[in-house]
Amino acid sequence: MASDERSTQQAAAAPVTAVTVRRARTSDVPRIKELIDQYAGRILLEKNLVTLYEAVQEFWVAEFGGTVVGCGALHVLWADLGEVRTVAVDKAHAGHGVGHQLVARLMDMARELQLSRVFVLTFETSFFARHGFTEIAGTPVTSEVYEEMCRSYDAGVAEFLDLSYVKPNTLGNTRMIASL
Repeated sequence: MASDERSTQQAAAAPVTAVTVRRARTSDVPRIKELIDQYAGRILLEKNLVTLYEAVQEFWVAEFGGTVVGCGALHVLWADLGEVRTVAVDKAHAGHGVGHQLVARLMDMARELQLSRVFVLTFETSFFARHGFTEIAGTPVTSEVYEEMCRSYDAGVAEFLDLSYVKPNTLGNTRMIASL
């Protein structure tokens, strides 16, 4: 068999559709909420639709066959610091690298924004360790930055700062950071 014929047969046997990671659109928000709801109350905090619409510009989605099968967000916390938030993959697509593709894209985005560190609060420590995250204790900012960040109304910032009123949301989570 000629090599051209083998290449054609191999291409025909390959999956027609691959996962594509792209910026989220407002039309994706209901599906993003469905993905988050699969894990709400256990691994992720529940998110209201209004909160997701307000943050849609931070989200990226993974599409497979025209369907959104995963999501994740990058939130800028400070001049040099971002946070990977709300990574969720449809349970039917878990274990196929979708989450890894999303986190890789979020880390690329952090580099494009010239962030030097990325934080995550997670139960999935081995997953994030594969992306260069290591466990930390405390809040890795100066006291001046800490005071300034306390002015934020964002619950995720409060979780980063480890403020007492969000402790019930963070119990059992591990604080991790990656340097870029």
